[in-house]
Amino acid sequence: MGLQRFAWVAVITIGFAVSSLAIDSTSTSIVPHLSSHTLQKHDVDLTAPLLQDFQVYPPVLIASSNGSLSLTDGSSTTTDVAPVSNATSCQEVLMVYSFANSYGAPFVGNYTPPSCSFNRITLNFTVTSAGRQFDRLGTLYFGDTEIWRTSTAEPTSIGIRWTYLKDVTNYLTLFQQQQKIIFDLGNLINNIYTAPYNATLTASFFTAGDSDPPADLIFPVSARQSASNAPSVFTFPVDNATNTLTLPQNIRRAVFTIAACGQAEEEFWWSNVLSSDTQTFPQTGALYGFSPFRELQLFIDGMLAGVAWPFPIIFTGGVVPGLWRPIVGIDAFDLREDEIDITPFLPLLCDGAAHSFEIRVSGINDTGNGTGVLAETVGSNWPVTGKIFLWLDPEGSVTTGSGPLATTPDPVFQLSSSVGKLPNGTNETLTYQVNAQRSISFVSTINTANGSQTASWSQNLTYSNFGNFTAAGNTQVNNQSTSGEDLSSLNYSRSLNYPLYAFSVYGTVRDNITIFANVLRGRDVQTIGQAVFPTGLESFEPVEAVQNQYPAFQGSLLQTTQNGTATYFSNQTSNTSFSFGTTVQDMVFAGVVTSDSGNAESPPQVVSTSELFRRHVEADNSTVIEDDETVIGHSIRPAHFNSPSMNDFAGSGTRSMLGRGPPGSKAASRRK
Repeated sequence: MGLQRFAWVAVITIGFAVSSLAIDSTSTSIVPHLSSHTLQKHDVDLTAPLLQDFQVYPPVLIASSNGSLSLTDGSSTTTDVAPVSNATSCQEVLMVYSFANSYGAPFVGNYTPPSCSFNRITLNFTVTSAGRQFDRLGTLYFGDTEIWRTSTAEPTSIGIRWTYLKDVTNYLTLFQQQQKIIFDLGNLINNIYTAPYNATLTASFFTAGDSDPPADLIFPVSARQSASNAPSVFTFPVDNATNTLTLPQNIRRAVFTIAACGQAEEEFWWSNVLSSDTQTFPQTGALYGFSPFRELQLFIDGMLAGVAWPFPIIFTGGVVPGLWRPIVGIDAFDLREDEIDITPFLPLLCDGAAHSFEIRVSGINDTGNGTGVLAETVGSNWPVTGKIFLWLDPEGSVTTGSGPLATTPDPVFQLSSSVGKLPNGTNETLTYQVNAQRSISFVSTINTANGSQTASWSQNLTYSNFGNFTAAGNTQVNNQSTSGEDLSSLNYSRSLNYPLYAFSVYGTVRDNITIFANVLRGRDVQTIGQAVFPTGLESFEPVEAVQNQYPAFQGSLLQTTQNGTATYFSNQTSNTSFSFGTTVQDMVFAGVVTSDSGNAESPPQVVSTSELFRRHVEADNSTVIEDDETVIGHSIRPAHFNSPSMNDFAGSGTRSMLGRGPPGSKAASRRK
């Protein structure tokens, strides 16, 4: 992974250690195909002081074998919620695997539902790794269905460890059936890149509360390669990301979700330039084009059915690796999916015939004179999959209706760019601006077992990106903002705001490379009503201190910011490098109370919010120096281990946009 003039190849490391969840001795362990790839000399010494990497996120509900429930984020002290009388719970190890030379060699196993009853599932993903390695992308599948997309931290010579807990209750219907497990994490071991990722995946099953019921059925839209024990991801734009499906006729609600993230040329899509400006600095190579704007699109039978403007993920080797130790980037361990309500399409989809579902990724084709249109393609590449979550009426009923009436004008773009020259005519600067706005809507009348109703879905999105290169492309700034609102007539709305500022300076002196960077970014999401994926609010439902408030919550609010400054040094002759920096992150998670349920034209009005979780954490030179965490008004002391010193990172893997990565690596050079 790497960024234009900030460009750095993200080093994604997924190594797993023994799960912190207790394993029920009566449960069935599902651990076939244990890898023999681990290189003995790079095994992690668990007695040594490992660097504890972590992602800041709200605590997740877990259950122990004695039936007690706890809130934890994997990096903090467990907060007991309450013992649950007559509760059932059990744990199963789903995977133990070392991802070494693992391109084309994913973990493959078999899952059998546990004997205990459950309505909740939490995954524990724990990883250890030691040596030098790029960050890697990991994807968990049940058969052809993508369950979770994650990435790795960058290892050190001494070793690192991290744990991430994920609520996957939305996949309850899949966990109730036998499944083939495929976990894909392509990695490479050679005399330079030495670190495998030793991974353990454990599932905790338990009963707690009565949350909104998850989907009855889930249909994948994927490459469908599980029969060959291969991951079922489309790679756009090389692959046509289309499936043709015949859905049941008794659907009352349908939501499509898209999993997608830019890789290689597209990893730092938000720093790309207008295609007309890609040759501005020929002395240092071509810049990547199609603009810094990206749109994920869903087409049903060739008709646009909804879009998503993606959150700009920065992986743990991105921009400068020292930014992300030990605090990784926002969502780096949990790449979240966007939801598109396709209920207005039910009059079409419930006719008993086959229908096509296609995912596309679009940028901008510009004319060079300030105008542009949606591009039908982008650079290489975007791994994408989709899923259709269905809620059903009683068997035998048939959903009918009229519609959808679609209003889907193209986005409105405002583009500009200018090049500054030195007296000798050499290009010295590039300044560009991209603004975009889009509003689309879909309306139908649907007849279900509960009668006739109007089903609608609308989206209003706004985007801007100011980019600037100076010093012949060696200094780069991007200031981006993405905001929007999704609204469904079926008691769901989401508002989002994704600010991003990134500054970097790239320098070379003989065989030494230096990069300095500052990144300030945020992710604010307010969700009202029933989302497909857990918002985090569900974990607080059984908490005694929240139970009086919980019935009043109609939604949740998550707000987080990261501000980091870091430097990277590399000597090309000795093939050594190190990186250090300071990062601060703040997060607030709250329950939301609204005045009404809203309507098709506007979401409900927020009356109040109740803070459930807050965390402020600061890391300097890979050591946590401040960490204040509050859960439901109670101060929690996160558990941190002694961190290795900065010098221990001399063997970590990272790559300039000017260089070539190892064959098959997740990210290619940012320069052609």
